[in-house]
Amino acid sequence: MHATLDLPVDPGAAGFDPARLARIDDHLRSRYVDPGKIAGCQVVVARGGHVAHASTIGHADRERRAPVRPDTIWRIFSMTKPITGVALLSLYEQGRIALRDPVERYLPEFRGQKVRERLDDGTVRLVDPGRPMTVRDALMHTTGIGWGPKGARLDLLSEPDRPPSMRLQGGGTLQTLVERLGPEPLRFHPGTHWLYSWSTDVCARLVEVVSGRRFDDYLQQTIFDPLGMVDTGFSVPEADADRFAALYRRNARKELVLVDDPLASSYLQQPEFLSGGGGLVSTAADYLRFTRMLAGGGAVDGVRVLAPRTVDLMRSNHLPGGVDLRAMALPGGYGEVGFDGMGFGLTVAVSQGPAATQAAGSAGEFMWGGFASTIFWVDPVDDVVVVFMTQLLPSGTFDFRGQLKALVYGALVA
Repeated sequence: MHATLDLPVDPGAAGFDPARLARIDDHLRSRYVDPGKIAGCQVVVARGGHVAHASTIGHADRERRAPVRPDTIWRIFSMTKPITGVALLSLYEQGRIALRDPVERYLPEFRGQKVRERLDDGTVRLVDPGRPMTVRDALMHTTGIGWGPKGARLDLLSEPDRPPSMRLQGGGTLQTLVERLGPEPLRFHPGTHWLYSWSTDVCARLVEVVSGRRFDDYLQQTIFDPLGMVDTGFSVPEADADRFAALYRRNARKELVLVDDPLASSYLQQPEFLSGGGGLVSTAADYLRFTRMLAGGGAVDGVRVLAPRTVDLMRSNHLPGGVDLRAMALPGGYGEVGFDGMGFGLTVAVSQGPAATQAAGSAGEFMWGGFASTIFWVDPVDDVVVVFMTQLLPSGTFDFRGQLKALVYGALVA
């Protein structure tokens, strides 16, 4: 059974002006799809018990002229991370792991790890960390872990012109990854900076060790089955390959180039490496269920995944002193949202408010995105959730999130 939107589409009941919501599709079609900047996209805007807007625009597979469908399957890449965060927090709720616990308590591969320090004269020395990396560090990208040695990198990072793959170079599992990262010196003392790297995959391995189950099995039993996320997983079944979107990259000539044919993709086989940082595929309907669960304080339609206070913990800004990412991120660092006015919680960015971000919305919104330009946000103040799907590498090529925020909140009138 394929996932479909399980709520009525009723802009008025959700407090939106339908004519203003229509600007969303007009904007995406005229500015992006018709000029060939993206092949196609899907947008869902929901509030409370209503879908205010749901649309599919353009092609999921431009080469085969296959349109985007309501049940199109998308590579969500780093939108996997909040799902991993929810999985680990479910174990926190059971008292099986604590945020202040050293990661090495569960993953001994990290015992004795050093920090690489560069001195004023340019020389490098290895020193003991100021404190061990903690579970909270892993949820926040403040572990000090970098991209590691060559054997700990993903195929998609090494050769951008070939089809991306969420597999480790040389093969391996989550256990393999931590074995390769363990001897590698940290780039900074845990808790002192923010760097977007392998931390969430470390969280996925923590889920396996603490639960005693494979990561994909734990996600299925704890999140996907309860929420009815029937199309979310680490691979696309062969029978559903016709629903799988093609993946594109914008080249130096600003042309759209196919980089992963959905009918020949590595995603058609179950991977060995179950990346908690970026390995999942999903649909807009499935991810809407996940975001509505978060918006509902951990429950949706009577199905509870987390408790309300745990969701509050997840969406609080945990950066020291309440600073934003600009103050904590290493120079040249990368993320799926802007750094200015954005705090960071447990696998999600947290808005410090419209004045700080210079964008419409609410203080306390939480969000993230994916490498193929997918995005979501949850606004607990106005009870708004938005899911946007497309397949364009790299993310950040266009400001979809900023433009959608202006369009969505420009249509919210009640």
